[in-house]
Amino acid sequence: MRNVIPGQTLAQKELTPREIVAELDRYIVGQDNAKRAVAIAVRNRWRRQQLPEEMQQDVAPKNILMIGPTGVGKTEIARRLARLTGAPFVKVEATKYTEVGYYGRDVESMVRDLVENAIALVRDVERKNVREQAQRRVNDRLLDLLAPRPVTYGSQSISEDAEQDESDSAEKHYERTRTKMQAMLDAGELEERKVELVIEQKAKPMLIGGMGLEQMEGELQGMFEKILPKHTTRRELTVREAREVLLEQESDALLDPDKISEQAIHLAENRGMIFLDEIDKVVATDGKGADVSRQGVQRDLLPIVEGTTVQTKYGYVKTDHILFVAAGAFHRNKPSELMPELQGRFPIRVELNDLTKDDFVRILREPRNSLTRQYADLLQTEGVTIDFTDDAIEALATYAHQVNQSTQNIGARRLYTILEHLLEELSFEAPDMKTGKVPINAAYVNQRLKEVAGDEDLSKFIL
Repeated sequence: MRNVIPGQTLAQKELTPREIVAELDRYIVGQDNAKRAVAIAVRNRWRRQQLPEEMQQDVAPKNILMIGPTGVGKTEIARRLARLTGAPFVKVEATKYTEVGYYGRDVESMVRDLVENAIALVRDVERKNVREQAQRRVNDRLLDLLAPRPVTYGSQSISEDAEQDESDSAEKHYERTRTKMQAMLDAGELEERKVELVIEQKAKPMLIGGMGLEQMEGELQGMFEKILPKHTTRRELTVREAREVLLEQESDALLDPDKISEQAIHLAENRGMIFLDEIDKVVATDGKGADVSRQGVQRDLLPIVEGTTVQTKYGYVKTDHILFVAAGAFHRNKPSELMPELQGRFPIRVELNDLTKDDFVRILREPRNSLTRQYADLLQTEGVTIDFTDDAIEALATYAHQVNQSTQNIGARRLYTILEHLLEELSFEAPDMKTGKVPINAAYVNQRLKEVAGDEDLSKFIL
């Protein structure tokens, strides 16, 4: 079932909190508290849409602050959540933004990025809606290219009756040719026939750079696109290639930009999600130097999270009901060191746990896109089949946990470096092996990892 926002064609999946958690469990191991918190927050957004309009305005989103070390699933939870709900989503690093007056990105640009994401989502839906009509127009244009209408010229030496007869004959011949071409086109017999197509080249975006100029850059780009002449080029393409180009052109021609902008803004305002990573990095420590700017970033973030109106090239966007999910490791500081006003805008706080050895075992086994499956599929393209035994997975989990404890704890990302080192030689030799089956067992893992993992200094550089 789907719930459609009034005045919109883009639907949101009506998932219950239990269904959301179940979907997240397919990709992310553990962190049950965080999954439950985001699932409830997303469901509350759907619940808000069911309320009377006057009540909707007073129901604020319950923003979430995730606290936990790197590599335990904070970003992946937010990313998967956006995909599940079909909502506009942007992930930004708080460290990229600076206080007004300093060189860097304006905090309002995250809202503009969210609207661009919403525009892309709505445009995709609208393209599907007009696809059938666009395909008919593409078919007509291909026929025009394959069987162009003949150009007839009048002649003073020919009587009007004779000229009319000649014109009628040419028209009948053209219609017969077009009908024949239509049948051949429908039968797929002309897919490799070459046609000449005029393609409009899109103008390259202007890069102005500098603090707070994102909006000006977009407006100038739009102005120049209207003023400057269009650049076109002629290309010879097969009918198959031309069909793809023409379908894009005709689909875009059938879209209503104003309607798309209106729907995208409504979608961003009511379904949009902004993931603010590394929020702990903007906590001021001593109030001097760079800390002044960090404190300023918090002050600039406050109105965005509380609710303000941001100008974009598609129109004004209210941030009152955008869901903000912030995350940080908070190794050197605490959430209580954020500005009190900003803390108050993140009422839901969840702590994500360090990964244990058992978690690593589950990460290697359970998710649909687990690393072991990824490597197996990659090497299968070379005709090489690898099979991870249970004791191999146990050994890999042990090494990952051990290296995380003895060096820097980077969570599940440690598995990337360990598996890459484990399979480096096999990946290099695979094209020459052509076919074969390689069992990856504990002995194989120990042979390639024991020496490196046992040397703490060496493991810092390799694993």
